Amino acid sequence: MTLIKNLELGEYFEGYYLIKSAEKRQTRAGKDFLSLNFQDKSGSISGNLWDVSNKQVQQFSAGKIVHMGAVKELYNGMPQVNKIQLRLADDNEAGKAKDYREQSPVDEADLREYVHGLLYKIENGTWNRIVRHILKKFDKEFFEFPAAKTNHHAFEGGLAYHTVTMLQLAEQVVQVYPQLNSSLMFAGILLHDMAKCLEFTGVENTSYTLRGNLLGHIVLIDEEVSKAAIELGIDDEKEDLLLLRHCLLSHHGELEYGSPVRPQIMEAEIIHQIDMMDATMMMMTTALAPLEPGEMSQRIWPLGNRNFYKPLED
Repeated sequence: MTLIKNLELGEYFEGYYLIKSAEKRQTRAGKDFLSLNFQDKSGSISGNLWDVSNKQVQQFSAGKIVHMGAVKELYNGMPQVNKIQLRLADDNEAGKAKDYREQSPVDEADLREYVHGLLYKIENGTWNRIVRHILKKFDKEFFEFPAAKTNHHAFEGGLAYHTVTMLQLAEQVVQVYPQLNSSLMFAGILLHDMAKCLEFTGVENTSYTLRGNLLGHIVLIDEEVSKAAIELGIDDEKEDLLLLRHCLLSHHGELEYGSPVRPQIMEAEIIHQIDMMDATMMMMTTALAPLEPGEMSQRIWPLGNRNFYKPLED
């Protein structure tokens, strides 16, 4: 089987792949086609299946493993598969969907060990109790869910991996800037995306829940903190509780990006910047990974629709 990252331009290939997403669309002539995205552990690639029947639309849905024969081509500078021939894979020939999903580069056990060790560095009692309470509530989902549907860390375990990378950055930042409250930084980062466990349906065929669509993870995590405070008997007017809620509510930085308030304390601003740095690094890394030195990436829409260049190796 040919891994997606090893596909050569213009060459025919065959293999087993997971349908990551499937959307029925129409051409200008009114003919139905399927816009598909295929994945394996090495990456993903899109392609269109033309002139589809209703049966094919039902067969080739997200989460299905298929045997595909196709040719890798470029369209507007972006790789895709064309001349696609598909059939559903038999249960005994292709394994499970989990075998085809990209996963965190760090094992779950190592992520867990780091997170649980860092809890002891949250010295403020209010923040420590709330973080432990919410982490226990979403323990399974936090270490399993992606951090996003498509843009960054959109893989199994991506939510915990993104959070841990941010925490590692924060540990260094607070050494350079001791005026930052390290406990607030760590508590805010640990919780900032935790409600994606409520915003998303899960790791397989990730989509938004009704709460995710109508409220979003920023509002949802603020609700979880408020509920935790009630259950733990913490006064909702305490300044330390308000500071934590502010860091969570402002972590997207700007009102137009979904935060109901902009950062107004140092820790909130730096959490936002660390979040942006880690998301940006992951988007660039993902775009450059399948390229050969000397090639340009496809455009990355969240990064100003820019292409990025992979320098020649020394």
